[in-house]
Amino acid sequence: MAKKPRIVIIGAGMAGLTAANKLYTSCTSRDLFELCVVEGGSRIGGRINTSEFCGDRIEMGATWIHGIGGSPIHKIAQQIHALDSDQPWECMDGFSEVPVRTFAEGGFELNPSFVDPVSNLFKKLMDFAQGKLVQRSEEDDVDFHRVAAKASKLCNGNEFSIGCFLRRGLDAYWGSVEGQEELQGYGNWSRKLLQEAIFSMHENTQRTYTSAGDLNTLDFEAESEYRMFPGEEITIAKGYLSIIESLASVLPPGLIQLDRKVSRIVWQPESEEAKGLMENGYDFKPVKLHFYDGSIMLADHVIVTVSLGVLKAGISQESAGMFNPPLPCFKTEAISRLGYGVVNKLFLQMSPTQDRKLVDQSTINKFPFLQMVFQPQDSILRHKQIPWWIRRTAFISPIYSNSNVLLSWFAGKEALKIESLSDEEIKNGVSTMLSRFLSCEEVRSGGYDNGLCNGNSSSSSSSSSNRMRNGLSGEMKFTKVLKSKWGSDPLFLGSYSYVAVGSSGDDLDLMAEPLPRITENSRVTYPLQILFAGEATHRTHYSTTHGAYFSGLREANRLLQHYNSVVKF
Repeated sequence: MAKKPRIVIIGAGMAGLTAANKLYTSCTSRDLFELCVVEGGSRIGGRINTSEFCGDRIEMGATWIHGIGGSPIHKIAQQIHALDSDQPWECMDGFSEVPVRTFAEGGFELNPSFVDPVSNLFKKLMDFAQGKLVQRSEEDDVDFHRVAAKASKLCNGNEFSIGCFLRRGLDAYWGSVEGQEELQGYGNWSRKLLQEAIFSMHENTQRTYTSAGDLNTLDFEAESEYRMFPGEEITIAKGYLSIIESLASVLPPGLIQLDRKVSRIVWQPESEEAKGLMENGYDFKPVKLHFYDGSIMLADHVIVTVSLGVLKAGISQESAGMFNPPLPCFKTEAISRLGYGVVNKLFLQMSPTQDRKLVDQSTINKFPFLQMVFQPQDSILRHKQIPWWIRRTAFISPIYSNSNVLLSWFAGKEALKIESLSDEEIKNGVSTMLSRFLSCEEVRSGGYDNGLCNGNSSSSSSSSSNRMRNGLSGEMKFTKVLKSKWGSDPLFLGSYSYVAVGSSGDDLDLMAEPLPRITENSRVTYPLQILFAGEATHRTHYSTTHGAYFSGLREANRLLQHYNSVVKF
């Protein structure tokens, strides 16, 4: 008598546990399937990893619910009462209580009236790329739609990137606002150089949003396909891991196996030997999983939820290959074309002395949401003491109002660099950078000021009172450091996917296709041997936890429908 079909899910992250939850809780499925989840690491959650730092709940990986309107993650969080907590948590006030201040390298605080027009330009350009800016707004002094349209025409071609579009948009903007008065009192900063640096600050934020270390590799056309839920973006009070634990809570003990890293997946595109075994009465299972501990597991269906980074490594010429036989060309080419980047978070605890200096009952003395405007990396005007790995960081801020823990985000090669730095190197680097941004005395001793600091008089008394008014010290000290290391973690090899130049949304659809591939002229003896889920398999919600959630549901429903179960999408 044939045994029940065995479904093995590789990976206990959002996609894998969503699929497991759906399969296990669906009507009659417990009697229909033998289900197992194998996880290569020692914990569940995947790229969701809630932790604690200095008494606060923080996220090392996925952090935000990107829009609460219609988000399945928000719905689960509401159902399990995860949106409130007595313990302080990261971004619990959504930065709404943290004052935003912008400083340029050299100690110059920039007035919002100067920063906001450039910030608005960047937002309008991204709105255009996402298909949300379709005509000129009467409220704008500049015709941003015309600026963006001109930029898109200048970049149109086979290698049309977001990076190219943004830079052409900045050029077009300058062409529309010619004749602006030159700045005075900002040292070596000219108006145009400062505007470009503010624009670069927003580009660096976009790098962390998308995980594209270089925006010139981020495809323009795909940007309009990406979808976000409406409503505010929030963090989860009890931690993102509470969502994962809720999904896993319905599964019986032993169904999830930790520390079970798969080394190879052997499958049967179409095997005459397999046909013969089935005809002779054998209970043939077409997929064989090999593990690094030497064990083997057979399965009828395998849902692969590993990251795109792991898949890229698994098909590289340097590796022995994750799949045997190798994946078909349509699959490997999609894997190769899509982008996958590294984003890391850095948490630093200010020293108790520093905390007393910066935080009191007065709102004006809080450490701000500090936006940082840097000189270009190759500029002779840059402070050479500021390490290169922090120069493309857009901001540093408390994780909530009055917190003594600061947070900053890194992308690309800078994100990889901080993984290899010691805690002391990081503390010294950040302290050095902040001293060059926040202290007028540092500005003068470095020869960067022409007699004015933050647009004020050059007298020492004025400088001192201005610094006191800011409530910011020129020398910052930190006691503890915590950083994520997604790039070097062999179970992930990065953070999340993006549509790179040369790829398209079609590649995300190809990622989602199961194997063996079924065509009009083919007949598959053992269908749905290998299914694929994860954020990099969702055309419109890639790079997100809800994209991973949707993909897990999609593959679970694919199997349930295959076995004629009635399901609701």
